[in-house]
Amino acid sequence: MRILLLTPPLTQLNTPYPATAYLKGLYVAQGHTVRQVDLGVELADRVLSEGFLRHIGLEREARLIGPVKRFLRGQDDTLGPRIANRSLLPEGKRFQQLDEDNLEWSFGVAGTTDKALHLATLFIEDIADHIREQVDPHFDLVRYAEYLSNDAPVFDPLYDELLREPTPIDSIMLSLLEKVVEEFCPEQVDITVPFPGCLYGALRCGQWLKKHTSSQVELGGGFPNTEWRQLNEPRIYEFCDKVVIDGHPEAIDYCPDFSDLPLDKYLSLTEITNPMHRLWSQGRWNKMVMAQGCYWHRCAFCDTSLPYIGDYRAPQASVVVDCMERVMGQTERTGFHFVDEALPPKLLHDVAEEILRRGLTLSFWGNIRFEKAYTADLCDLLAEAGMVAVSGGLEVASDRLLKLMDKGVTIQQTADACRHLRDAGIMVHTYLMYGFPTETLQETVDALETVRRMFDEGIVQSAFWHRYAMTCHSPSGHHPEAFGSRRTGTAAHPFCNNEVDWEPLDGGPQFSYDIEAVGAALRLATYNYMNGLGLDQPVRSWFPIKVPKPSQRQ
Repeated sequence: MRILLLTPPLTQLNTPYPATAYLKGLYVAQGHTVRQVDLGVELADRVLSEGFLRHIGLEREARLIGPVKRFLRGQDDTLGPRIANRSLLPEGKRFQQLDEDNLEWSFGVAGTTDKALHLATLFIEDIADHIREQVDPHFDLVRYAEYLSNDAPVFDPLYDELLREPTPIDSIMLSLLEKVVEEFCPEQVDITVPFPGCLYGALRCGQWLKKHTSSQVELGGGFPNTEWRQLNEPRIYEFCDKVVIDGHPEAIDYCPDFSDLPLDKYLSLTEITNPMHRLWSQGRWNKMVMAQGCYWHRCAFCDTSLPYIGDYRAPQASVVVDCMERVMGQTERTGFHFVDEALPPKLLHDVAEEILRRGLTLSFWGNIRFEKAYTADLCDLLAEAGMVAVSGGLEVASDRLLKLMDKGVTIQQTADACRHLRDAGIMVHTYLMYGFPTETLQETVDALETVRRMFDEGIVQSAFWHRYAMTCHSPSGHHPEAFGSRRTGTAAHPFCNNEVDWEPLDGGPQFSYDIEAVGAALRLATYNYMNGLGLDQPVRSWFPIKVPKPSQRQ
C-alpha cells in the first residue's frame, strides 16, 4: 500500500515532529511504500518567501527574507554580527517590546549568534503578526487557528469555519498538498494531530482529500487520543474516514526515519531568552522517544489513564543507541531531544554507558523526575555521555501537596538531584504548578520561597509556572473527592473532552484570594530570578495582594 504521512500546520519550525518518522519506520518494516510530509515547514517556507511577501505589500521584508532564512538555517552565519548590531532588519512591534537591559544581560554587547537569532526571530514574528492582522486571522508560527480547537466542547464554530472558502494561507497549504498527492498517488493518508493548533489544518487537508481523491483518510495523534475518547460528532467524518485511538503502539519499537523530510528548510528560532525555551526552539534536534509511557504514572494531575502515558514499555539500551546512530546518519545531526513523559533513570544509565562504550560524540536532553536515583555518580556519567539539560516537575514545591498528589518525590530529593545535575554541568529547568485543590496562599508563598532559594543556590537555571487544570483522564479528575474537590459537571461534550470544572467539597469558590494576581506574581518573580535579579528581595514584595510571610521552616 502507498501511505502518505502528514504533519499539518503548525508544530515547531526548528525540527521535525517525530510521529510520522516513527510511523514510517513501522510501515516500511511491514512492506508499505511510504512518504512523509511536514506541511507546516513547507507552508512556512512558501509564506516566508520573497514572492508572497511582495504580494502582500511587505517590500523591504521581501528583500531580506531570503538572507534571514539562510541565517536561521545555519547556512550563512556571517550575517550574525550585522543582525545583532541592528543595522539590517526593519524593526516592528516586536522590537518595540524589547527590554534593552535584559537583551544586553542575555547576549552581551558583542554581535553574538544567539543575539542575532533572537532579533531575526522577532523579524519573522513581525511578519507573522502582519499576516495574521491583514491577510489571514488563523496564521501563527507554531499553531494554526488554535482558538477554534482549544477546549472546544462542540464542533460548530470549527465546522462553520471549515465550510467557508479557504483563506489565502489555506489555499497555499492545499496547493502544497495537491502537489504531493499528484506526485505520490497515495492509497491511504494518515494525518497526525499532536496539538490543538494542528486540528484546523488537518481537517482542511482531510476535506480536500475527501473531495478530490479516493484515498482512505485517517486522523490520529496526541490531540484525538486525549480529546476525542468520548467523541460523539458524526460530522467529523466529512473530513476523514477513520479516527485512530490508541493505534500503532508498536511504532515505538521501530527506529524513526527522518530521511525524506526537507531538513534544510527548518528555522532555528529564539523567541524568548528563557534558556530552556531557547533549547527547545533553537537548533535542529533529532526528536526521539527512549521509552513508551511513564514508569511512575501515578501523579494526580497527569492523564495517567491514557495508554500512551499509563502503559509503560522500555527497550534495551543497545536498541536505543542503535536508533540514535541510524538517525544521525539520516539527519547528519548529533543532538537528540528525548520527548518521553519521563526518562527512566536505569535506562538512562545503560544508554549513557552504551554511548561511551561505542565512543560516540553527541548531545541529548529530555524530561526526568527529580528523584533520589540522580546521584552525583549518575549525573557525572550522563554528562560524560552527552546530556546537556533536563526538565522536570517540582510542581507545587510543598511536601504536603507533593504527597497528596502522589508525586513520589520530596523537596529535599528534588534539591539534591538538581544540585548533582548542576555540579555535573547539566542545565536544569523545573515546571511549577499553582492552584492545586486545597493549596493555601501560605503554601504558594512558601513554594516561591523554595524556588527563590534554588535559583539563589544556582541549582536551577530555568523555570516556568502554570495553573493546575483538572482533566477527565487524571486521578484528580477520576476521584476529585480524594483531593478535597468535586467536579461541577460530569456530562461528556459531543466534541472535545479533557479539562473539567471543579470546586471545593464545601461548594465554595475555588480560592479565597485573587488567583490570577498570584499567578502573575509567581511568573514575574521567576522571570527576574532567571535573570539573576531580585534574589535578595522578600518574596512577598512580588505580590500585588496581601500575602503571609514564608513559613519559619522555610
